[in-house]
Amino acid sequence: MPRGDKSAYTDKQKRKAEKIEESYEKRGVKEDEAERRAWATVNKESGGGNKSGSGRGKKDTNEAAKKGGRKGGAAAAKRPAAARSASAKKAAATRKKNAAKKS
Repeated sequence: MPRGDKSAYTDKQKRKAEKIEESYEKRGVKEDEAERRAWATVNKESGGGNKSGSGRGKKDTNEAAKKGGRKGGAAAAKRPAAARSASAKKAAATRKKNAAKKS
């Protein structure tokens, strides 16, 4: 089986990769990079292709999907309140400036 062959993946894994890829593309990631990331996520969650026989596949985990929320929250919580507030004010000012440019 050549590298990149997806025949060993279940239909569910293929659908999941397609959805993830669309999500990345919607956020501005290039098509080939989005596909690479999508399959990496599917592999992390399910342990790779599972079409080897009845009862021989691994159960899917949602570890990759859960990780993002935990990671972001922990990073923000470590910063002092004054720093978070300053960042929020700076972001608001930038949004206001960019909105003024567009109109």
